[in-house]
Order: sequence, then C-alpha cells, then structure tokens
Amino acid sequence: MGLSEKVGVVGLAQSKYGLKLNQTIPEIAYDVVTRVLDDAGLSIHDIENVVSSSVDLWDGATASGAFLTEVVGAVMGSETRVADDGILAAFHATLNILSGNFDVVLVLAHCKGSMGAHYDITNWVFDPVYQQKLGLDYLSSAGLQASWYMSKYGLSEEQFAKVSVKNHKNAFNNPYAYQPMNISVDDVLNSDMLSYPIKSLDAAPISDGACALILASEKRAKEIARDKGREPIWIKGLGNCYDSHYLGDRDLTECSALTIATKKAYELAGIDDPVKEIDVAEISEPFSYQELLWSEGLGFCERGGGGKLIDNGVTEMDGELPVNPSGGMLAGNPYIVAGLTRLVEAVEQCWGEAGDRQVSGVETALAHGTTGPSGQMHCVIIVGR
Repeated sequence: MGLSEKVGVVGLAQSKYGLKLNQTIPEIAYDVVTRVLDDAGLSIHDIENVVSSSVDLWDGATASGAFLTEVVGAVMGSETRVADDGILAAFHATLNILSGNFDVVLVLAHCKGSMGAHYDITNWVFDPVYQQKLGLDYLSSAGLQASWYMSKYGLSEEQFAKVSVKNHKNAFNNPYAYQPMNISVDDVLNSDMLSYPIKSLDAAPISDGACALILASEKRAKEIARDKGREPIWIKGLGNCYDSHYLGDRDLTECSALTIATKKAYELAGIDDPVKEIDVAEISEPFSYQELLWSEGLGFCERGGGGKLIDNGVTEMDGELPVNPSGGMLAGNPYIVAGLTRLVEAVEQCWGEAGDRQVSGVETALAHGTTGPSGQMHCVIIVGR
C-alpha cells in the first residue's frame, strides 16, 4: 500500500549511555542535538518543528521537557512533547511531515533514569484505587507475564538467559552501549532474583542518555542528501497500538497490541515474509524474555516459537535474522529513549555505518518500541533505502 508521501531520515545521534550523574538533562540533550544537526549538515534554523519525548517520573522532575525549549531551538517556535517512548515521537513527527505542515522535523528523546527509584516509580502507572495498592510495577507485572509465557508455551529460564548472553556480547561492538559483558547462561541464572523468573541479568540496567534524529519530506530530504553526500533512509511503514490498561483484561502471552501495530507497519511497507524481507531487527526488551515474546508478535515465528529462535541461532549477528546487534536495552538504553534508539540503530544499519555491529547487506530494517506494563503499547517502524 505504501505511505502517501516519502519521509526520510537525514541525520542521527545518540549518547554514550550510562549514569550521567554530573550532567543535567539539558546538558545531555544539548550534546545530542548539536551532533544530530552536524550529522545532517543543518543548523538549528533549518528545523521547522521539534517533537521531544520524556516522562517526568523517569527524570525525577516535574515537566522535565520544559527544560529543553532553548536546547532544541524551539523558543517562539513549533514544539510538540510526547509523554511516551521516543519511537512515538518519531511516529508523531512522521505524521507532522505527511500533513504537509513541516518539511524538516527534529526528534529527541531523553531520560535520566538515575534520578528515580527504578521500578518503584512505575507503580504510579497503575490504577490508583485498586492496583497500586497491590504493589504492581513494571517488574512485578513482567514477572507475571514471563511466568504465564513459560507455563503456556513451555519456554525455559535458560532460553531467556541466552538472550541476555547474546545481547551483552553484541554490546562489545557498540561504542554507545553501557554494559557490554562476557557472561554465560549460568551467570544469568545465578544472578539475583528480582521477580520470578526474572533475574538481575535478565533486566535492563538503570541508565541515562538521549538520542535524536532528523526527518524530512521527500523533496527536502533529497536536497539535504545531495549536500551531505549520503542518501536518505526512508520510513517504509509504521504502526502503533495500545492494549487495555488493566492486566487482567488481556492475555499477556499474546501481545495483541504488537500484532496489530506490526500488521499496519508491514502492510504499508509491503512486507509479506518478515524473516526473509527484513535484514535486521532492533527490538526494545526491558527484560530478556520479551525479545522472544515480541519476536512472536512481530511474526518472526509461530506462537510459542520464540525459544527456538534463540536456540537455533536465528537472531545471532550471523543468523538468518539478527536481532539487537547493538545489544538492545539489556546493554543499557534508558526507558523512553530506548525505542528511538532502536530506530537510530536501524537507520545506521541501512546506511552501513554501524561499525563493528554492522550486519552485511542491510536494505530493510525494523525498529520497535514499547511502554506500559507488560507491553501495553507497541510501535513498529520499518526503514530502508
């Protein structure tokens, strides 16, 4: 079917992720904004609209996005703020361009996870009358999802651990990753239990950072590319979907919202067989088991088949469909920033500029982001030449 008009990525930048205790949020964001402008060969005056993504609770500040108006050059200009994962900021920016109102849009996501109690603050996401009092948060709800997944489809803790081993190993090739590690399946299984069956090495660490990209309309993207000497990478398809807020109202093993978002993105991109037509996938996985579960929702295998993907080496760097050659969230991308980082990584793969983490021959890449307990929201973006 395809998009009505082409939207291209013309520049990108990301932080070296980690605990940035001596940097403020504006300082972290400013570094990325200046570098993304340089990468695209543009000045701040070329930017017609800014879409930024942040969530106050993660940053430990009320209206944390309010600090950034000067940083992104939006004083007396056009700025939109998205209180959700950064991939939705890119989704929103794409629609802004398709609307015909803007030709060049800066997309920014930032998070300072070190400012808050990592999981405790996510208790606030739940219904305040009934569910907050139960102590539910992202971690405990993930434990429920992982346990149900294992029970329903027979997956094992060892298969989850293999995801962590793979992604921490991949992170050695990524200069932006926070925690590259040589670990074994036993190391993961013997790490501290957080919420059964999730161990500490099954979970993404606390980290800080930001990432950014610049989107442009087809005409403007080609002009920027000509000046820069680098072809744009085009948004081929995209989709997003939210599931019910209440965990009890959905089957946590079916990731229905992801299935719907994926179908929309694939239809627009003209993808019928994702394993054969997608060259690399960057999936947001706050917990190791989710890379397997989300792979099922993305149509990479049948329901319950995520474990076979990791067992058979399908998702390794040299596998049939490499997943998270960057190391993914498990290597240290912050919440909120993670989804936009997946998109930045996917674009770098298409440009062939991913350095030691580059997968050979990438023409089409998938980026995925998620927020909410047990994957309440999912967004999928397909990019390619």
